[in-house]
Amino acid sequence: MRQTQKRGLLAIALILAILVIDQIIKIEVKTTMAIGESHEVTSWFYIYFIENSGMAYGMTFINKLFLSLVRIIAIALISWYLVLVVREHCRWRYLIFLCMILAGATGNIIDSMFYGLCFTPSTPWNIAETVPIGQGYAGFLMGKVVDMFYFPIINTTWPDWMPLVGGDKFVFFSPVFNFADASITTGVICLLIFCSKDLSTIGATVNKALGRKPKQKKSDDETSDDKAKDGKANDDKASDSHRHE
Repeated sequence: MRQTQKRGLLAIALILAILVIDQIIKIEVKTTMAIGESHEVTSWFYIYFIENSGMAYGMTFINKLFLSLVRIIAIALISWYLVLVVREHCRWRYLIFLCMILAGATGNIIDSMFYGLCFTPSTPWNIAETVPIGQGYAGFLMGKVVDMFYFPIINTTWPDWMPLVGGDKFVFFSPVFNFADASITTGVICLLIFCSKDLSTIGATVNKALGRKPKQKKSDDETSDDKAKDGKANDDKASDSHRHE
């Protein structure tokens, strides 16, 4: 019981910490900067304020409302699974990485749910202000996600002699993202690298929670019997062939 409580408290604390940091950064940027405004921290790191209606890192090829609903469903499923693994005393690292993904997804859905209700529009000429709920720039689930971290680690131009792209500007890394995006990405990468064993148990954990019985492997005796039956069946077929001949 104590192990379950410890893991549960850690999960709640970590998720809340990530959400608070994410929202503090976003609200500070949104209420102090205009769209497109940037502040140079170093030559390869900028605070660059943009908003997007789509997925992480500014991707926008999915309908906004549909994306918000998918996010809510994903958050619900991850939360349910997180409760299951906490009860099963999962490894600490697995718990931490799952919490990072859940907190990041929740952080971005908060923008979609409430920013449109609570803020005036951010534009290149005006800085957003808070307003009474319902008097903002968009409806529920239609708010834009705030992004601000920009890392143009390499900022140069392609050599003139290169075909098609010669003389064009080249920037690496060009996406603008937020703290929630970084939390999701870090959590996913760490899961794939450090938790392959834990990931392989997802099916068993879910089946157990749903009351499904796992498929039982056949014993050696049963396997031997099956092979004997197959061999006998083949012999019978061969005998029938000889008779017809």
